[in-house]
Amino acid sequence: MSKEHYPVIILGAGVTGLTLAHHLNKKGIAFKVLEKQERHGGVVHTQAEKGFVFESGPNSGIVSHPEVVSLFDDLGDAIKVEKGNDLVKIRYVLKNGKWHALPHSPTSAISTPLFTLKDKFRILGEPFRKKGANEDETLAELVKRRMGDSFLDYAIDPFIIGIYAGDPAKLVTRYAMPKLYNLEQKYGSFIGGARKKAKEPKTELEKRTDRAVFSIEGGLSGLSTALLESAGSDNFSFGVDNVVVKPSDGKYTVSYIEDGHEKELSADKVVTTFGSVGLEQALPFIDPDQMAHLTNLKYARTVEVSLGFNQWNGMALNGFGGLIPHKEKRDLLGVLFMSSLFKERAPKGGALLTIFMGGVRNEQLCDLNDHNLMKVLEREFIDLMQLEEFKPDLVKIKRYEHAIPQYEVNSGERFKAIDEVQKSYPGLIIAGNLRDGIGMADRIRQASDIAKAISK
Repeated sequence: MSKEHYPVIILGAGVTGLTLAHHLNKKGIAFKVLEKQERHGGVVHTQAEKGFVFESGPNSGIVSHPEVVSLFDDLGDAIKVEKGNDLVKIRYVLKNGKWHALPHSPTSAISTPLFTLKDKFRILGEPFRKKGANEDETLAELVKRRMGDSFLDYAIDPFIIGIYAGDPAKLVTRYAMPKLYNLEQKYGSFIGGARKKAKEPKTELEKRTDRAVFSIEGGLSGLSTALLESAGSDNFSFGVDNVVVKPSDGKYTVSYIEDGHEKELSADKVVTTFGSVGLEQALPFIDPDQMAHLTNLKYARTVEVSLGFNQWNGMALNGFGGLIPHKEKRDLLGVLFMSSLFKERAPKGGALLTIFMGGVRNEQLCDLNDHNLMKVLEREFIDLMQLEEFKPDLVKIKRYEHAIPQYEVNSGERFKAIDEVQKSYPGLIIAGNLRDGIGMADRIRQASDIAKAISK
């Protein structure tokens, strides 16, 4: 009895898998998506409770690639994109126990108390420094060389905490922040390069790529649901287990368990979208040495806590949120003011805030039980958010063992191994957050590129 055959099988129904499925369906290419969870969206998961709408996973995205704009155009009225309001531009950084707005221009960088006088002069001289020659220079090394220690401590470190929950002394710039790396390498300067790049000709899609912070009205799950419907929910199988891929006569056999039954499919192409965790089990035919490079990726462990207050009596939530540099030695990474950025996230007069803890330099906090974790959170939150008492009306704790990939010095080995494996096994595509960036926009762009390659 022959196996049911598909031109493409996609493993994973997160943002990458859903976006790829959407594009394949649009191009008329048959496919099947296998997802181990009982729902679509991967880590994207919007929930509503007690009048609060909160995310378990990413809280927003950035319109940082033209492919994001194009996808929104594709989905049309199926989603209502909600851009963050003007408060998005105000981002606070903690220094000596007080919040200060992060500078957003060279002029404001001169007046801020976040940087030393010496480094303010260094910032003025940044456009005139020669570019670096070390391809594996860490982000910390690069920033100290061009901008100074205080800029690293109170601008880049909190920025990296907000994106990677990581350590700039370990993240390699060309992998973790390729746009920043390329500004120096191509233009010789961050400041001068940004100005020159802004003047370069742009396509219509690029002009609409405004780097705005976005969500979807009602929450980010609205995007994943719209993608599922666009791709065709009949093309998805959820709750599958023990997925194993094997090469077979120039094609691939994919076996798995669904509803307690063993099943097999065949495919011309197989795309993995779940990053490095689980690759070894799903692709047992890959050489162990190569697999070791594919799975050499460290993930930050984090805890995400959503707090809802029916009546907010703390500091004014007039910004995107606050980030806390490692130098401050606090037990929180940052706080997002979600109800200030997007509509109908909390009851009128109330507030919804998202707190992050853990990260690569404070992983021990992830090992605390909920009771002890909340004791730490309460102590920090009352002080930082200027509350007299800690009585949230909503508390939701979400733990992530593999939250955010860290693009460290071994990333080059991983990228090389991916290329080698894909050349050795034509039709196998290894995707997800182990390459091409970690944000939602990166996942959308990666899936769009894969769809184009498949349809050639």
